[in-house]
Amino acid sequence: MAMFSYKGRDQSGNLSTGEVEAPDQFAAAELLVRRNLIPVSIEAKTSVSTGNGVIQWQLFQSRVGLEELAIFSRQMYSLTKSGIPILRAIGGLADSTSSKTFALALRGIVEQLERGRTLSSAMNLYPKIFNQLFVSVVHVGENTGKLDEVFLQLSRYIESELETRKQIKAATRYPTFVVIALIVAIVVLNIWVIPIFAQMFKKLGADLPPMTQVLIATSEFFVSYWPLLLVVTITAIAGLRHYVQTERGRYQWDRFSLRMPIIGNILERSLLSRFSRSFAMMLRSGVPLTTALNLVSDAVDNKYMGGKIIGIRRNIEKGDSLLRASVASGMFTPLVLQMFSVGEETGNVDDMLDDVAEYYEREVDYDIKNLTAKIEPVLIVIVAIMVLILALGIFTPMWDMANAYKGK
Repeated sequence: MAMFSYKGRDQSGNLSTGEVEAPDQFAAAELLVRRNLIPVSIEAKTSVSTGNGVIQWQLFQSRVGLEELAIFSRQMYSLTKSGIPILRAIGGLADSTSSKTFALALRGIVEQLERGRTLSSAMNLYPKIFNQLFVSVVHVGENTGKLDEVFLQLSRYIESELETRKQIKAATRYPTFVVIALIVAIVVLNIWVIPIFAQMFKKLGADLPPMTQVLIATSEFFVSYWPLLLVVTITAIAGLRHYVQTERGRYQWDRFSLRMPIIGNILERSLLSRFSRSFAMMLRSGVPLTTALNLVSDAVDNKYMGGKIIGIRRNIEKGDSLLRASVASGMFTPLVLQMFSVGEETGNVDDMLDDVAEYYEREVDYDIKNLTAKIEPVLIVIVAIMVLILALGIFTPMWDMANAYKGK
C-alpha cells in the first residue's frame, strides 16, 4: 500500500487533513468518500523503505526515457493478450531490458506483486518512471479486466508523444547550432581578433570613427573582465534554473514559453494535442471525468496550461458542461469547441478528443516543417547586422587610411 496525504471537507464544509493508506489515488478517494469526506486534494507521499526493490531504486535513481516506456507498454500488451501471467511477463522484461535502472524497477515491482500488491500500486512506488496518468490507466485496466487494451492505448500515446518531441528537436536543431556559432564568433572576435586591429590602429595614430571606438571599447571590456562575465553568466543561469524549479518560477516560465515569438504557438498546439490525446485515453479507459482532468493537468507538463485545465475541472464540478467549461478556459479555437459540442451531444467525447488531438498534431507538423523557413530570415538579419558592424568598425578606418595614403 502507498501513503497519501489528503485535504477534504466534511458535510458541514470544514476542512480536514491527514494521511490515508491505499493502493492508488482512486482507492484513496473512495476511502475518503466512505468516511463522508469530499476530497479536495490527494498527493502521494514518497516511499522510504517498502521492500528491497524500493530501497535499491532510491539508491540508484536515474532517468528512464519514453522509449523504454513505449517498448515496455507494447511488450506488455502482447504478453497480457497472449495470456502470460503478469509476474512472468514483468520478470521476463526485467531480464531482457537494456536499461539497468528500468530492470531494477521492474524487479522491485515483481517483489511487490509476490507480496500481494496490485500492479498499479506496485508501479506507484516508482513515480520517476510511471507517472500518475500511467498508474491510473493501469488501475482502471485491472478493475475492468482489460489490461491488454490499456497497455495498447498507453503504447500508442507514448509513441505519439515521442514522435512529436522528435519533430520539435529536429526543427530546432539548425537554429540552435546557428545561435551557438554566433555566440562563439562574438567571443572570438572580441577576445582575439579586434585587439589585433586595435593595436594596429593605435600604432598608425589613425582617427577612429565612433563605430570602431565602440568595438574596441567592447573588446577591451571582454578582455579585461572575461572572468567576471563568466562568473556572472554561470550565476545567472544557475539562478534562473533555481527560480524555474520553484512553484511561481515554473508557472511564469511555462507561461512565457507559450508566448515566445515563432515557437510559442507551436509549443501551445503541441501541449493541446497532448492534453486531448491523454484526456481521450483516460475517458476511454473508464476514468471519471474530473479525475481525468486532474491527472491530465500534470500530464501536459506545463504549470500555466495545467492551471487552466484545473479551472475546467472546477467549472465542471460547479455544474457546467465540458463545452461551457472549455469555452471559459479560452484554450481552444471555435472549430475545436464545435467538435467538443458534437462529442457531448453524441456521447462520444473520447472519439472527438482523438479527432482534436489529430487536428492539433497536423497543425504542429505543418508548423514544424515551416519553422526553419520562419527562423532563417531572422538569423540572416542577425548575421547581416554583425557583418555590417564589423565592416563599419574595422574596415572603414582602414579604407580611410588607404585613401589618406593615396592622397599623399
